[in-house]
Amino acid sequence: MTLMHYLCKVLAEKLPELLDFHKDLTHLEAGSKIQLKTLAEEMQAISKGLGKVEQELTISENDGPVSQGFRKILKDFLHVAEADVRSLASLYSEVGRNADALALYFGEDPARCPFEQVVTTLVNFVGMFKRAHNENVKQAEFERKKAEKEAEREKMKISPIRNEAEQPLMSPNRNKFK
Repeated sequence: MTLMHYLCKVLAEKLPELLDFHKDLTHLEAGSKIQLKTLAEEMQAISKGLGKVEQELTISENDGPVSQGFRKILKDFLHVAEADVRSLASLYSEVGRNADALALYFGEDPARCPFEQVVTTLVNFVGMFKRAHNENVKQAEFERKKAEKEAEREKMKISPIRNEAEQPLMSPNRNKFK
């Protein structure tokens, strides 16, 4: 019995409602595919792209009335895009804080233990926990069936002895001893 099997056994006995904790982690597998470095690069590219659009708007002001429609469309776009980028930057910051908080919660230093490693460890733990619990359930079922068979064998051993003891010593038809 491994430590994981023991943990599952104790939880099954003491706190069975915790055995399905993995159902609360439905997005863990998807979260394990997130690369914070890639997110940072994409966030930086979006910010640079927005800066280029702002430059284009500034340059187009020198074009005169020819690009007036273009400038209006670009200003409208920038107004919406700037709000979206601010929102995205806020979400990105929140993801970073949550990733650090997760590492700290599990006693890891976020600077030395990246988010991806923490989440991969959690995914592995959940998989091993489920496997150990399923093995414990199968083992308990096997032992229950084994005990039933053993009880049946004991019953069969006792049964013939009882039958002989219950039979009369004399045969009723012949008035003779057996």
